[in-house]
Amino acid sequence: MIRLDAATFLLQWSTGSLAFLWVTSRRREVSLGYGWLMRALFGSIAVLSVVVGLRYDPVPMRELSAIGVSAAASFALWSSWVHRAAGVERQRERVQVRAARVEAMTGIERDVATFDTSVGEFDPRLDLIAPAIGLVGLLAGGVEAGDPVWLSVARTVVGAAFLGAVTDAMSLGHWYLTQPGLPVRPCSNWYGCWASSGPWKSCCCSCRRAW
Repeated sequence: MIRLDAATFLLQWSTGSLAFLWVTSRRREVSLGYGWLMRALFGSIAVLSVVVGLRYDPVPMRELSAIGVSAAASFALWSSWVHRAAGVERQRERVQVRAARVEAMTGIERDVATFDTSVGEFDPRLDLIAPAIGLVGLLAGGVEAGDPVWLSVARTVVGAAFLGAVTDAMSLGHWYLTQPGLPVRPCSNWYGCWASSGPWKSCCCSCRRAW
């Protein structure tokens, strides 16, 4: 019988959400604050997974993996903070375009956020380290969850992907309130998007471009 383990669930949530953070941030459209929030939150949840696992049902490989997830998320957070002066590529472009549009219409020169182009921008590939480490722990947790092993492991990995996709989509939808400049392009050919790009790109909401 397959059983649900709280520590494995927390690691699923952390790993899946950090994986989909990369899916969202790789296009360099969402502001830096979104990444800071997600890395801090789910790095902390990975630590909570370690605490719960050690307290109730230790699985050494899973706990080591969760520690690695937290450390990798912390490293990516630190790197993003160090490179914060560069901003985000697409966000810089939108700020400049809007400022020019306002000045052309009103004649008023608008103060805009300044970015340091001499500073290298944060590399979103760093966000892949944490979920790669977390996958090892998920496999270990899946094996320990019970028989049949293949089904348990598959459920654990697919569950992490599901939790990550839903959490990232919900968080991004709420983040739109603080960054209303995110591109919104309603899908005019829903079935065509589904067939050519996959179901995750067929939604008609603010997350479509960012994903």
